[in-house]
Amino acid sequence: MAITTNHIAIFPSPGAGHLIPLVEFARKLLHRHHVSATIIIPTAGPLSPAEDTILSTLPPAINHLLLPAVNFDDLPPDAMVETRVFLTASRSVPSFRNAVKSLLDSGKKISAVVVDLLGTDAFEAAFEFKIPPYIFVPSTATALSLFLHLPELDETVSCEYREVSEKLTIPGCMPIHGKDLLDAVQDRNNDAYKFLLYHVKRYRMCEGIILNSFLELENGPINFLLKQESGNHPTVFPIGPLIRVGSESAKNSECLRWLDDQPNTSVLYVSFGSGGSLSHDQMIELALGLEMSNQRFLWVVRCPNDTASNATYFSILNSDDPLAFLPEGFLNRTQGRGLVVPHWAPQVPILAHGSVCAFLTHCGWNSTLEAVVCGVPLIAWPLYAEQKMNALMLVEELKVAIRAQVGENGLVGRVEIANIIKCLMEGDEGKEISTRMRGLKDAAADVVSENGSSTKLLAQLVEKWKKTTSLQCN
Repeated sequence: MAITTNHIAIFPSPGAGHLIPLVEFARKLLHRHHVSATIIIPTAGPLSPAEDTILSTLPPAINHLLLPAVNFDDLPPDAMVETRVFLTASRSVPSFRNAVKSLLDSGKKISAVVVDLLGTDAFEAAFEFKIPPYIFVPSTATALSLFLHLPELDETVSCEYREVSEKLTIPGCMPIHGKDLLDAVQDRNNDAYKFLLYHVKRYRMCEGIILNSFLELENGPINFLLKQESGNHPTVFPIGPLIRVGSESAKNSECLRWLDDQPNTSVLYVSFGSGGSLSHDQMIELALGLEMSNQRFLWVVRCPNDTASNATYFSILNSDDPLAFLPEGFLNRTQGRGLVVPHWAPQVPILAHGSVCAFLTHCGWNSTLEAVVCGVPLIAWPLYAEQKMNALMLVEELKVAIRAQVGENGLVGRVEIANIIKCLMEGDEGKEISTRMRGLKDAAADVVSENGSSTKLLAQLVEKWKKTTSLQCN
């Protein structure tokens, strides 16, 4: 590999879902453009096993350092996860500033500071050292369009957004009910909403916005964002899909060995991401629905939580055995056609495996992009954050997913689960969905090819950074 000359500092928000795409962004910069990076990570305690695994695979030209853990003793026990995410980033800014200064003192020529969408307080360090700041959005163009439009919504809508009778208009996007917007805007008196509004008002201070999406996936909002550059917001660079690549350790995975023994396109993969949690009652319904469907399945199981659907976001994995919470006799009755894996599985190699037919997912954006790249149709089961917005796009706009419907008791029932699984894996609607998803797979491969749009936009971004480095050297 050629010697790297450009260097960037990356400031992610807490959580594996934020770290993964930024790590892949750094990998791609190194592989295609010989740009090295230091990932400066704010913390509120020990990293999760998923985060440790991600960082352990970094090549030598991509460094990382953990900032001192921030203190949450002043927060109430019921503070929203979103509030903790915002505060972890903002309270780490002095440490981030010192880390950037140390890099500069060591002789690094830093071309850019790239902060996660919730880390705009780090702009101050970038400005102090005369380094151009950029925002990285690990979510959708739809979410970005909403964020840029949120200050106007905040001024024109007087009630809670979920109380607005008509659908809300987000520039470039399909109209959406307020109740389906991301969790952080559902209570305008909550700190999480105030923090979000504060950050999105600062987006126009940056030099550019890097987006983990691509035109064929989000045609409306990306076209709007690309056409509205002058004066309204910084230049947007849609360079996705950036997904986590498989690791060498995955080759010996029990999951992949089991999939090798299954018929082609016969298995439903079930996972709710690194932060998603089901209640115990919902876990029971899902298990019995999988059993009733008579389909093969591979299910990544975590311990249930009856209070929050994102309970594992800031937590080290529960030491309890999640298999102990399954219905009595379930494992024996499904032995042979089902594999239940506690805690974690190598998701991208699983989705890329020829035996996998469909994916029951929480609709987190990383998981969604991984499914698109692998061409796997979806059962949408959103839990928290912006996942309801993602599910709407996948079901109603792209038509590559079927939505699990919640019953009057607040649960997705076993019969509903069995029916949607069979619909996607056996029915005519499922075949149509699979065809559309294969089209998106081809489009995703095209945009990251040598002459693809994402590849060209990434090159344009690096050219801007090279000019910055040249000016610093002069």
